[in-house]
Amino acid sequence: MSGKPLEFLAAGAIAAWLAIPSLCSSPVVEHGGPAAGVTAHEWGTFTSVAGPDGQAVAWAPLQASAGLPAFVERFRDENFKCGLIETVRMETPVLYFYTPRETTVSVNVSFAKGVITEWYPHASAVKRTDAAGSIWWNDVRLLPSSRAAFPSGGDNHYYAARDTAATPLRVKAPKGDQDEKFLFYRGASSAALPLAARLTPEGQVLLRNLGADEIPTVMWIESRGGKLGYRVSGALRDQALVDPPAMTASADAMFKDLEGTLVARGLYEDEARAMIATWRNSWFEEGSRLLYIVPRQAVNAILPLAIRPAPASTVRVFVGRLELVTPTTEAAVEQAFRAHDQPAIDKYRRFLAPILGAAIERAQADPLRTRELQSYLKVAYANACRSW
Repeated sequence: MSGKPLEFLAAGAIAAWLAIPSLCSSPVVEHGGPAAGVTAHEWGTFTSVAGPDGQAVAWAPLQASAGLPAFVERFRDENFKCGLIETVRMETPVLYFYTPRETTVSVNVSFAKGVITEWYPHASAVKRTDAAGSIWWNDVRLLPSSRAAFPSGGDNHYYAARDTAATPLRVKAPKGDQDEKFLFYRGASSAALPLAARLTPEGQVLLRNLGADEIPTVMWIESRGGKLGYRVSGALRDQALVDPPAMTASADAMFKDLEGTLVARGLYEDEARAMIATWRNSWFEEGSRLLYIVPRQAVNAILPLAIRPAPASTVRVFVGRLELVTPTTEAAVEQAFRAHDQPAIDKYRRFLAPILGAAIERAQADPLRTRELQSYLKVAYANACRSW
């Protein structure tokens, strides 16, 4: 994906990265003593795009952070993350707490080779270094008897994460206390994820585990023209060939299987349903993708979490989403641009840059088609971060 539009955005991303402030309102607080009776549960997603060799490639989403309420805090403005050309988008981790009595904790999360881009409630400090981006919440009050109203504003999938029995919490902010059901954050990074996948000439997918730990589950999802197919693979230790799914599945069946997988990894049923409700529409986007459970050891290495005092137990369940750029997807996007079919283009939204980039790479032997695809890519970059 060479060319001026990419160079321009890359330069802007670097400038924006260097200009990120270190937001500190107070030193980090660590509370002493055990957190008797406190349980912490976290879920989130890591989104990446597979390149020709199956490993994650750097990509720009060309779309502002969609679907977040106005009260969510961000670096700069909504377009900031659009220009970050990274391999991983960390999307909607939410951290729940459960406790029978009022308790105060502090929380620190670091994102290896990354930056924290959005969060709520107000953070005590947000920093970045060459090695990691970090966020702190000091004095998070866990209030099991609280009946405080949570912030709202319009129909938004963000609110689905509240539909659990988690303990309400409160954080001090410059303009007053902020109440929520969880701690929320997002970010972008160049950290390495454990799964690689590429299509074979026979139409299968070759899965490779790049990490030291077994990947518990991999699900191949195909969504094409209103039809759905999915195939669930067992634990992946090294590598495996997976046949394509039949396009005869129902959404209810797929999400029932996914809910069972999330619960088996340690989430409560209402947490699993909240996660699925949050990402249901996104996981149904037109195209091909793999959803997989990221091994706990990999999550802890990429996203170290420290809670003080330490909870009696902590569960972290992260779903990796690896987008597959298939010839079918390339052809559909190319046809949509030729026909000036904006609704069809919109189906691929933020993945347009890596899709068109892959098509350009495959078309190098055809100069006319290459120029045509490059013109579509320029249009996509020209519309970067606008509302699709």
